[in-house]
Amino acid sequence: MTDAAHSKRHQVKIFCTGGTLDKVYFDALSEYQIGDPVVSDILKEARVGFPFEVQSILKKDSLEISAEDRQQIVEHVKAEDCARILITHGTDTMVDTARCLEKIPDKTIVLTGAMQPARFRNTDAIFNIGYAIAAAQHLPHGVYLAMNGQLFTPQSVQKNRGAGQFEWTQDIRQK
Repeated sequence: MTDAAHSKRHQVKIFCTGGTLDKVYFDALSEYQIGDPVVSDILKEARVGFPFEVQSILKKDSLEISAEDRQQIVEHVKAEDCARILITHGTDTMVDTARCLEKIPDKTIVLTGAMQPARFRNTDAIFNIGYAIAAAQHLPHGVYLAMNGQLFTPQSVQKNRGAGQFEWTQDIRQK
């Protein structure tokens, strides 16, 4: 495979929708804002060796994402020529958005987010982005969630708010 063909095969389009990953807190007493997407900075600092493009679709907490917003995400993914898609998304409704994307054929779509903003020292954002970007490059077509070092399908996962992580809704790992 030529370098150009290899590079094209591993190209990833990244859509950002906001969420905790991109939150900015100004001080301990203020409310947050959704800032500019941090995924570009994370990937540049990691010196990734493949082409990627980042596009911000929304800047919302996922609890504020409406059915119309989800349809907008679906339309962006459908219209995208790149077959490998990463979507950064707030964790509270990530599963809902993933389920809306399941009918899109011929694309590998991976959603990820963070329990702590990327700007925090003890964040899971950097790991989750790295894990999700690798998954998007290598998984077969379908929709996946990359969280907590695991890959889930939209029908087999839920967020456990108490534990602060995603978990299987059924134990399909043993099947």
